[in-house]
Amino acid sequence: MSSEQLNRGRRSIPGQVYVLSTTCHARQRRFLTKASADCVITQFHEMETLGHVCSLAWVVMPDHMHWMLQLKSGTLAHLARRVKSSSALALNRSSGRQGRVWQAGYFDHAVRAEESLQRQAMYILANPVRAGLACAIGEYPFAWCVWGLD
Repeated sequence: MSSEQLNRGRRSIPGQVYVLSTTCHARQRRFLTKASADCVITQFHEMETLGHVCSLAWVVMPDHMHWMLQLKSGTLAHLARRVKSSSALALNRSSGRQGRVWQAGYFDHAVRAEESLQRQAMYILANPVRAGLACAIGEYPFAWCVWGLD
């Protein structure tokens, strides 16, 4: 599917909170170590430093990631492209590998006013528990939340 088709109907509204998710190419488990997860986490921090987002919660799972953010500037498409390309480049360099890291596209969900931001964050933080990677929220090392719920 083309980038144009993937972006059809999407809105990027400054001030809106979104949950952005994407999966590794062929569901490969590329983020198993701190060094590999840091390739993605560094990009979350970079986008915040550049003033594009305010991060609210995130988790980097072995084969995918979820990021809850408040968009400050730019578009979701640009943000997703930048995080995915920069993290893939860093991961391939650090691992001595080549090739695709991420699947094409991404999923986004605009958090509606009536939805609880903390409930959305808890869903993200509980992802490793549901996957059997942790027994409780807060045990998984590659997850973070602004509210300190982890």
